[in-house]
Amino acid sequence: MCGRFVIDVDPNFAQSIYSLTSVRVLQPRYNIAPSQKVPAVRETDTGEHELTQLRWGLVPHWAKDLKIGYKMINARSETASKKPSFRQALKHRRCVIPASGFYEWEKRSKEKIPHYIHMQDGGVMSFAGLWAGRW
Repeated sequence: MCGRFVIDVDPNFAQSIYSLTSVRVLQPRYNIAPSQKVPAVRETDTGEHELTQLRWGLVPHWAKDLKIGYKMINARSETASKKPSFRQALKHRRCVIPASGFYEWEKRSKEKIPHYIHMQDGGVMSFAGLWAGRW
């Protein structure tokens, strides 16, 4: 997964593809980084889908320092169920992160060259996400 991504999605389109109960403005952002707030779609206690803002970086309930969230920005699907830091969130707190694209960097000697990965038709990507009650 990436370390930076882009969101530029029409709110009405987001409402229709994620079955949201209400439309919310999604301000276009072109360089979203870990620790920033990101739009996320999650299920409410009543089973509806809401668009909310969550901070990027999982902070487990047992963490003593919120800065651990800077290190926990990506979970691997192959190991998330085995790691204590992700286990409970994987079982009970899943979400979807809408995105227009993301950046991957190519290392060439001393420089990093960003490559923007996106849908050819400009469509929305959906990243699987986990959330915790903190932050």
